[in-house]
Amino acid sequence: MSSTRVAETPVLSRIWTPKVACTATLALVFLCGSAAGALVMNQGLHARLHPPAFDTPEGKAMHFDRIQKELSLTPAQSEQMESILNDFWQYYRTVLSDSKARIMQVLNPAQQQKFERMLQEYQRQ
Repeated sequence: MSSTRVAETPVLSRIWTPKVACTATLALVFLCGSAAGALVMNQGLHARLHPPAFDTPEGKAMHFDRIQKELSLTPAQSEQMESILNDFWQYYRTVLSDSKARIMQVLNPAQQQKFERMLQEYQRQ
């Protein structure tokens, strides 16, 4: 009689234990989240959430457009503001370059390599 009970027990009920069901559910939720994230990234939402840095050409243009629109600049003001901001951006890049050179003089070669990696990681963010 006991052999008939084993045969009557559905195969799925022996395979889908609570532990297996929980693991499968978590895996499915993870995969759905990954797919949703990939879709959002593909649609360009990431770029809107993380605008370009202001010292990049794209960032310069975006910030200048915002200033122009929000302040309702006249064409003459826009021209002057663009010149001033270009001077600022050039100054900013010069300060960064000079500071980096000064830092590199302080560090030994191994530290310089680590510092370069740190800068690269920062630029990717």
